[in-house]
Amino acid sequence: MKKIILLGDSIRLSYQNSVRELLGPDFAVWGPDDNCRFASYTLRMLYDYREQLKDADLIHFNCGLWDMCDLFGDGPFTPIEVYAEQMVRIAKILKTYAPVVIFAATTPPSPKMWGHDMERVRAYNAAAAAALEPLGILFDDLFTPVAEDIDRMISEDLLHASPYGVEILADRVADCIKKNA
Repeated sequence: MKKIILLGDSIRLSYQNSVRELLGPDFAVWGPDDNCRFASYTLRMLYDYREQLKDADLIHFNCGLWDMCDLFGDGPFTPIEVYAEQMVRIAKILKTYAPVVIFAATTPPSPKMWGHDMERVRAYNAAAAAALEPLGILFDDLFTPVAEDIDRMISEDLLHASPYGVEILADRVADCIKKNA
């Protein structure tokens, strides 16, 4: 049985149970009940999750929506350079637990969502991918399928996946895991 870890924010929470079902009995899937929020929060929580992470075959992780949010009009909570550095720190730690680590791109918000911006998400995803590639971290592009059909993929809250979006994301994550585990 393959041990799979899912880490991330509320987007991950939305598809975690569906991914577990899609992977079936050959995969033991664990993810925290907690929303991993900001990159710095995820980094901090890796210490608390260390027993669950031990001997994983694959870790699939994301962080971003909280980091990229600009509630006050004075810039995102986490500057892009700091975000990229945090992704590297997280990935280096995760690689001590699993031979395969996959970064999942942050999904775009609805263009109507205040505090968030699709182009900012695109820039942060690109910065994370560029910083993680030299470490051998794989990339799961969850941004593109959502961006291509944002009206159907994003819920009425303008940020999280709709039931249809959850289904598409879960399929994509499960396929990525199966291909790489």
